[in-house]
Amino acid sequence: MHSHPKIGDTVEHVYTVRNDKMVPDLFPESEEYRAMPRVFATGFMVGLLEWAAINALKPHLESSEDSLGTVVDIKHSAPTPAGATLTVTAQCVTSAPPYFEWRVTAVDGDGDVAADGLHGRNVIEVERFLRRVDAKAERLVGNS
Repeated sequence: MHSHPKIGDTVEHVYTVRNDKMVPDLFPESEEYRAMPRVFATGFMVGLLEWAAINALKPHLESSEDSLGTVVDIKHSAPTPAGATLTVTAQCVTSAPPYFEWRVTAVDGDGDVAADGLHGRNVIEVERFLRRVDAKAERLVGNS
């Protein structure tokens, strides 16, 4: 890292919810998911909140680095239909390289908090991480 976020640093990310990010789209092979209402899925909401934290951390990384989500503590509290816009805020609350934690909040166009919570990310050296993943895949999957 050539720098790191400071506690209180905040970024904003605006996203218009796509029709392919609804609950039934999360696991289309699941009959149970396919039967659920077409609202923005919690799984995609978590990804959106992570995206804001990724954007907040990215300018501080070296080209050989990236970050991975390691902590998710999110409350999804309001439904969001396709086409609605969410404004996501990520504020750094823990800055302890290589670990960073963000207070994340998604607010809809009515001003309702659709989701909020904490999200933690660890900075990784990409090549080292990929070597570890390859070794694990070899142990668990083999040369299938």
